[in-house]
Amino acid sequence: MVTITLMGQLQTTDGERDLACEVPDPISVRQLILRHGEPLRAVLDLMRQKKLLVTVNKRIASEDTRIQDGDAIKLVAHDGMGGSGLAPTL
Repeated sequence: MVTITLMGQLQTTDGERDLACEVPDPISVRQLILRHGEPLRAVLDLMRQKKLLVTVNKRIASEDTRIQDGDAIKLVAHDGMGGSGLAPTL
């Protein structure tokens, strides 16, 4: 089981902030987010815009970091200048 915690203002489309996922084989953080699709739509958008900070087991990571059973992932939005990254882009 892998846990995903959405930090700051991030949440799923259902308003959840904590998810538990079965991961039978090691996959990347990106693959895990893509696997969840619609509930993590906001996270997917931020990932595509490079406005997502990823940690795995309390270490700074990236979308390409391989995860496995037992890992804890935390995701937070950022804009590179201290903001949340959730404001509309101009």
